[in-house]
Amino acid sequence: MESSIWSPISGGISSPDGFLAAGISAGLKPSAKKDLALLYAPEGSCCSGTFTKSVARAYCVDLCIDRLKVSKGKIRAVVINSGHANACTGGRGKIDSEIITHEIAKRMGLSDVEVLICSTGVIGEPIPLERVNSHLDLLIKSLEKNVYLDAANAILTTDLKVKQIAYEAVLGGRRICIGGMAKGSGMIHPSMATMLSYITCDVGVDQELWSDMIKRVANSSFNAITVDGDTSTNDTFLAFSSGRQLDQRFLSTLEEGLHLTAQYLAKSIARDGEGANCLLEIKVDGAQSDLDAHLKARTIASSSLVKTAVHGSDPNWGRIIAALGCAGEHFNLSDVTLWIGPYEIFANGVPLDFDRQIVSNFMKARLQGKYLMDDLISIRLRIGIGKGSATAWGCDLSDQYVRINADYTT
Repeated sequence: MESSIWSPISGGISSPDGFLAAGISAGLKPSAKKDLALLYAPEGSCCSGTFTKSVARAYCVDLCIDRLKVSKGKIRAVVINSGHANACTGGRGKIDSEIITHEIAKRMGLSDVEVLICSTGVIGEPIPLERVNSHLDLLIKSLEKNVYLDAANAILTTDLKVKQIAYEAVLGGRRICIGGMAKGSGMIHPSMATMLSYITCDVGVDQELWSDMIKRVANSSFNAITVDGDTSTNDTFLAFSSGRQLDQRFLSTLEEGLHLTAQYLAKSIARDGEGANCLLEIKVDGAQSDLDAHLKARTIASSSLVKTAVHGSDPNWGRIIAALGCAGEHFNLSDVTLWIGPYEIFANGVPLDFDRQIVSNFMKARLQGKYLMDDLISIRLRIGIGKGSATAWGCDLSDQYVRINADYTT
């Protein structure tokens, strides 16, 4: 989504007025990298979230869901540990999550229900409780306006790049800021994936209205990416609003900024997929509904055969059509037209005579452009005359992905 109103600025999760962040090393990772983060929201903030649908979810997810309900969204702090998912750890997972949030609340003069916890890392690994608790004073003391990069680094696991962004706009004569950070690289197929993401905004919005906005934002961003088709036990997306309310006529523009922020973070996750060399964008239009277009786009983006063809710079359009054919509602193949980048490959149900080498070279150049941010391979399909459209993002599937995950715990 593009907008002429919102401009990217230097900053991250604590850029909006009133928000603070911290990120330290508590010795949770053998690497001694930063591994414990804290996000602090101003009094009166409203928080909403979306979470993993996994039945095997970590207790921290249940804690977040329950406390958002009990507090009616009045959340003041989120503590995030990386390196240990604290999922599938039995009763200990519950006890440790509650102890850590209680200790944070006690030190900050908050009630327990105002504090959330998110964990990420290896499933089955409990949080080193004493190590975390012994670093909480330092974590709280480290809260500042301008250390958003520390926080964004502290939540990473197998990520190769930090993921953060901030945007600003002037609405009704008032400067508005939105900040965000995220982590995710593998086990990404959100409904939600091993993904943590956070957005802050210095506009006050009614909780019910804010929750509706955040659901729509999640569907157009974090629920529109895939790396490997696997979902996780800990996926969490939390969004905070705080401050004076806007005139109702500016709310749609505010939501545009939220979509822009979330899509930037989501694409950063897909672009940083484990072993990935390119960002894969699938656009579907002409569908019977947006929901049908979304399902079709995500199915293609998650196809292992499509992803390996992209990795090999192989314009194997048959794999794309095959993936399209097993997703969502019925369509007429004779209505389908397909483009890879600017090249029309398949039109009105019939393959075209195209120069495979030229298209392959186009794909290869994008695969080699990863570190120049010129790595986008776009696949577009028009499947009929319906009004439904959607975009999904993924990445190529390389042998490096297998190596990373074959050795993940050893």
